[in-house]
Amino acid sequence: MATSNSGKPDKGLRSTVIGMVAFVVIVGIGFTLISNHSKSVLKLPATVSKADGYGIVFNPTAKPVIDIWEDFQCPVCQRFEAINSTYINQVVAAGKAKVVFHPMSFIGQESVLAANAAACANDQGKFLAYHTLLYQNQSPTENSGKINSDFLTQLGGAGGISGSKFTSCITNLTYQSWTKNIEVDAASKNINSTPTVFVNGKEIDRKTQYMDPVAFQAVLAAGGVK
Repeated sequence: MATSNSGKPDKGLRSTVIGMVAFVVIVGIGFTLISNHSKSVLKLPATVSKADGYGIVFNPTAKPVIDIWEDFQCPVCQRFEAINSTYINQVVAAGKAKVVFHPMSFIGQESVLAANAAACANDQGKFLAYHTLLYQNQSPTENSGKINSDFLTQLGGAGGISGSKFTSCITNLTYQSWTKNIEVDAASKNINSTPTVFVNGKEIDRKTQYMDPVAFQAVLAAGGVK
């Protein structure tokens, strides 16, 4: 080590060396954090964006806009779907509105599994068919253990979905983080129950318009669905 004229170690040089080492360590940590962040970028299903609350979107440029928050384990959602899904699917197919489905998972882990599987089906262009199958095969008991990888894969087969990409998407929970983003977005909008339906950003009356198909279709028509 270099010495000063007094023969003692040069404290200034030692401080410089220590500072340089610390700088190298910090830079190394920074590159590691950036690298890890790039590897953990949120995977989103097809047609999903932050701008739409991470919901699964149909007819992205159409008007009006219908937002549906639901949970595949929710019994009331099942009744809503049974009453209104045929009409909603017709609206989607005819391009009469932008329809955004927000699969929530506040009931429990099986809701996460179901929402993830629905997103996997969406990647295969089969969201609406799989959506119907999930409700038709809903367990009468929440978090009963019925909803698992095997059940969700077999359900896909019943809807004409097969292949290793769909299966691995389910078993690997490819979109598990995405389901959490929907929950965060819903909370920011004070969505705390399912189903919840907005037309052009305004919530429709769950007491009078959810389970009456005539009233439901009328409120959509008033919002611009022709």
